[in-house]
Amino acid sequence: MKKLGLTTRIMVGLALGILFGLILSPFSKTPFVKDVVIDSVLAFFGGAFINLMKVMIVPLVSVSLAMGAASIGDIKKLRRIGTKVLGFYFATTAIAVAIGLFVAKITGVGKGMKMGELPVGEFKVAEQDKLINVLLDMVPKNIVNAMSEEKMLAIIIFFLLLGVAITALGDKVKNIKVILEEANELVLKMVELIMEVAPIGVFALISKVVASTGVDVLLKLVGFVVVTLIAFVIHTGVYQIMLVSMAKMSPIKFFKKFLKVISVAFSTSSSNATIPVNIETLSENFGVSEEISSFTIPLGATVNMDGTAIMQGVAAVFIANLYNIHLGPTQYLGIILTAVLASVGTAGVPGAGMLMLSLVLKQAGLPLEGIGVVIGVDRIIDMFRTVVNITGDAVCTIVVARSENEITDMEKFNN
Repeated sequence: MKKLGLTTRIMVGLALGILFGLILSPFSKTPFVKDVVIDSVLAFFGGAFINLMKVMIVPLVSVSLAMGAASIGDIKKLRRIGTKVLGFYFATTAIAVAIGLFVAKITGVGKGMKMGELPVGEFKVAEQDKLINVLLDMVPKNIVNAMSEEKMLAIIIFFLLLGVAITALGDKVKNIKVILEEANELVLKMVELIMEVAPIGVFALISKVVASTGVDVLLKLVGFVVVTLIAFVIHTGVYQIMLVSMAKMSPIKFFKKFLKVISVAFSTSSSNATIPVNIETLSENFGVSEEISSFTIPLGATVNMDGTAIMQGVAAVFIANLYNIHLGPTQYLGIILTAVLASVGTAGVPGAGMLMLSLVLKQAGLPLEGIGVVIGVDRIIDMFRTVVNITGDAVCTIVVARSENEITDMEKFNN
């Protein structure tokens, strides 16, 4: 009997997890189901898988970034690629939040609803640091601390600098470059081994989310969820237009090859957790040079939050309608700018979208209490927006790789 491929096994785990979660949902308040099944068994297997993925993030990002920058071998080329990548990320994030605002505005989501009819959860707004301190925090002063605290931008800056230095020194440090290449192979093999237990982890994670959220909360906020998903679909269409026009790739072909990464993103709700499998998939399935993907994917997981930006736009209009507050053109523009800037440095982990939303609502003068309404379905939306986030990272990587002639295996790209 032919063994099922990893992608198929992950998708089976995902489907069974949703089904099991729906079965558990009506009994989620009973002590045995809540304490033993959901908060113990499912929490353990899901949490263990997340931890295994997360433990590989810092080694993979640090090694692959340094190796990628060193392999490019030309500082001018590195600068050119960096400009393309950042330009793509910021432009698509601005488009994303504009789509969210537009779809929410024309659908009138939240109008006619009353606060008393909706579930309200607790949300404590984190105290925000001064902008100058946030920017300074991106520049590492202690790389060991930055790695232990998973400050991704600081890690990215340090190891890019290391890669540039290796490029500048050339043959003087050729042995270090070989060590980096071997370390990268080792890290990728570890990720490959971890992915063998992905179907179990995905099953546990998705079961816990579906069982804990409850169908009643979802039904009361179905309008907000549906409008957000519509905006996600529209923006995904923007990506596909870019793929066809800039990379000459069929969207159907792209999604078939990218399904494994989507399933991991959907179940973990973490852009960072998909970094290893995203880089591996782009190399194995699309023939993209690791020099490019090692640079674009870790950077994208940190600064490219298109799905999250869409949710900010929809949530801002939803909360404004809920409180009967009129939003003018200036406020709409402010929401777009704030969402784009807030995406820089926001952690690619579950729940980070709520922190960004608090910044957007503050800027627009909207009540932060509104977060307590949308937080009830945030975990469900988080799964979908993470898929949009990492899809944008992959599309950017493919487009940039094609423009730089960095598709190392055109047979894989076209197959």
